[in-house]
Amino acid sequence: MSSALPYKISVLVFLENRAGELLLMLRAKQPNLGVWSPIGGKLEMDTGESPFQCAAREIEEEAGLVVAESDLHLFAMIAEKAYQGHHHWLMFLFHCKQPIDGLPADIAEGKFAFWSRADIANLEIPETDAAALWPIYDRYRDRFVSLRADCSVSPIKITVEQITPSAGGQSRLI
Repeated sequence: MSSALPYKISVLVFLENRAGELLLMLRAKQPNLGVWSPIGGKLEMDTGESPFQCAAREIEEEAGLVVAESDLHLFAMIAEKAYQGHHHWLMFLFHCKQPIDGLPADIAEGKFAFWSRADIANLEIPETDAAALWPIYDRYRDRFVSLRADCSVSPIKITVEQITPSAGGQSRLI
């Protein structure tokens, strides 16, 4: 796989309702057409937008919820090599500490639904989400982890680069 693929920078945001269900979008466009994933989007690099600014903007644009950057917790950074053979991605994963009260209206990018964490295991989701994203969310959403995913091989090869220590000082690998 050529390393000359374009690099894109994006955010994914994990939003919950007050019942603890997660907001996912059934994507109507690429990437991830026809599968469920958290909301998110690409950084507006021409304006110098930061990942935190992008996450807040995407939450407002896609879910209609206005949040402060202080409502966001950056819990992971994932470098995906050769995702779908078209791009490399650098993704910043955020957990929004402010719950969302209602289901957002459908948008051009897709339609929304709330899912329990257990139900997500039975949804059509991207391979990288199943292999890395959801396990990372489950284990590290209150901490921070950096990893890389080599999507040019099957199965996807996940390498943990750094994990912040837990309160007890022990790190756990996925």
